[in-house]
Amino acid sequence: MQNLRLLPALIAIGLILTGCATPAAARPPETQPPVSNPSANCPVTLPGAASFEAPAPFSPNAPFGDQFWFGTENLWTALPNNGTWSGLPLNPGGYTQKVFWWSKQFSFEDEPQPNLVVSGKRLDGDAPALHVSRATNAEAGDIGTAMLVGVDFPTVGCWQITGQYKGSELSFVVSVEP
Repeated sequence: MQNLRLLPALIAIGLILTGCATPAAARPPETQPPVSNPSANCPVTLPGAASFEAPAPFSPNAPFGDQFWFGTENLWTALPNNGTWSGLPLNPGGYTQKVFWWSKQFSFEDEPQPNLVVSGKRLDGDAPALHVSRATNAEAGDIGTAMLVGVDFPTVGCWQITGQYKGSELSFVVSVEP
């Protein structure tokens, strides 16, 4: 009977030693829980004076649900109304997000891999480099034709993302939260 009382502790120790459970103090920094409300000190890009009305054939209304257009006719994107990307899938490279970009200069047929360059940096602390996939083209009924990149944020926090395409540049700030 006394051995049964020790069983939960022995299981926990076994899980830690085999790597099946990792104590919070031993987790890498990118998997640590974030500070409460990290967006409170992050100058996220919000709808307002800098919002943009996309040209035809794109709807002048919000692109998808709780988002708004941001940019100019030469380069724009859709951003969350609250400035936060949360609930992103976590993979070994970080928190993953797909970012769609549009431009009146973009030709879906002629640019299967558009020369869109996307970069990012964390504003509220040190972080490994943002991983950005090569741009591709995308087409769907709800987005029309667009350029698409995948980004992996190595940590949660306040991130500035910049896109450059055919002489135009667009930057925005988002809070990445688990």
